[in-house]
Amino acid sequence: MQLNHYNSTFKKQKFPITLICDNVNNAANIGSLLRISDALGVEELIFCGENLQLSKRMKKTSRSTEKYVSHKVESDILQVVTSLKAKRYFIIALEITDSSTSLDDFTLNTNQPIALIIGNENIGVSEDILKLADEIVHIKMFGENTSMNVVQATSITLYELIKQLQN
Repeated sequence: MQLNHYNSTFKKQKFPITLICDNVNNAANIGSLLRISDALGVEELIFCGENLQLSKRMKKTSRSTEKYVSHKVESDILQVVTSLKAKRYFIIALEITDSSTSLDDFTLNTNQPIALIIGNENIGVSEDILKLADEIVHIKMFGENTSMNVVQATSITLYELIKQLQN
């Protein structure tokens, strides 16, 4: 029998992960990030950037998760990340760089709370923010394209981090 929201046996749980969005501004992506944050037990979601609005399209995509996922909008990502570093968060940026570690090879070796930073749909995580990261990870890709949708990449990365937190 197929299970649904009412009869699934999934245990509700939160993980010490704050997801920080560096100018993610597509309404469908924002809604999907709320939804995946709920599904994977993210503690808090912070949207950073100017003129971000939680629109009707976002609400449709989020399937009402904006009502109970802890989230906020901040204009200055540099201030957000600096504040989390001061609170001893382990900062991970999801970006392909000349020194990033493949998610396959990355081992989470910390008891600190985690801040995962994801980037804008077109330009990724800004250079100033990458400099603040304790670790930069990327997802290996095998096709012609060198990027994937921000929500897909975030989902893969969060799943791997949570898997490691549970071990």
